[in-house]
Amino acid sequence: MDWSLREGYSWTEDKEHCEEYGRMLQADASKVSMRAKKRGLPQLGTLGAGNHYGEVQVVYEIYDKHAAAKMGIEEKGQVCVMVHCGSRGLGHQVATDALVEMEKAMARDGIFVNDRQLACARIQSTEGQNYLKGMAAAANFAWVNRSCMTFCVRQAFSRIFNSSPDDLDMHVIYDVSHNIAKFEEHWIDGRPKELCVHRKAFGPHHPLIPVDYQLTGQPVLIGGSMGTCSYILSGTQKGMRETFGTTCHGAGRAMSRSKSRRNILFEDVLENLKQKGISIRVASPKLVMEEAPESYKDVTDVVNTCHEAGISKLAVKLRPIAVIKG
Repeated sequence: MDWSLREGYSWTEDKEHCEEYGRMLQADASKVSMRAKKRGLPQLGTLGAGNHYGEVQVVYEIYDKHAAAKMGIEEKGQVCVMVHCGSRGLGHQVATDALVEMEKAMARDGIFVNDRQLACARIQSTEGQNYLKGMAAAANFAWVNRSCMTFCVRQAFSRIFNSSPDDLDMHVIYDVSHNIAKFEEHWIDGRPKELCVHRKAFGPHHPLIPVDYQLTGQPVLIGGSMGTCSYILSGTQKGMRETFGTTCHGAGRAMSRSKSRRNILFEDVLENLKQKGISIRVASPKLVMEEAPESYKDVTDVVNTCHEAGISKLAVKLRPIAVIKG
């Protein structure tokens, strides 16, 4: 994010509210293939398809007033914008290239898996190290991508409401990676140990979260489907002890994409959203069917389960009023 800051696309404080301050130091651009770079370059500042979205949302419920206030959320009806996107074709190609290399590594090291998508390599192997460096580079690209979109969102709101983004209070609550492997120290049997984890939610007082969230825990952004609510949770100490700071990833699919296309009508989804007061702009009718609310589990059940288990804490519920899908 230093680049987007230098180019005037980010505010200085945006970095403070960004995981890793917007830059993973172990990234190595030489581990990203030329094909990946060519795919990513024209896509910088774009949303992408699949379950990626930009949503204009209103605050529907505040469960933790203290945590919400730290995020700048103070009342029901307040407008927020939630963006879910990543490293676009660059990150996809990094993963595709790694799958090819890892299949060779598995044959060499005698590793067997029942699905090609689970291809893996030993962390200390050349293939494992190359992937981690390439993945970190893709994460850096994703932070720049999101910061460019944040700039576009601020400009759009500023133009429509004839007011500066600062006066409109368009501050970044948090920017966190959705899929990323991190090397961190966690407590095991009373001792700190370095682990490779996929994590969502540091608890309070952790040195790697912004000072604003030191007392409340890291904000956890949980996107629902385009017709249901989204949530912001907070990380907990119990989550750190029991799950290494991991909580739910999102609502999770209830139907595969192909099954959704077979069973759900495009017109029905649009009418359903219209009745809920949600307007939608989408690039492809096929995408609407794949991402219909019925294709997903009930996100409320998912976040309530995590809240009741104590691995993350409910803070804010957000209701969509406008959805943009790539």
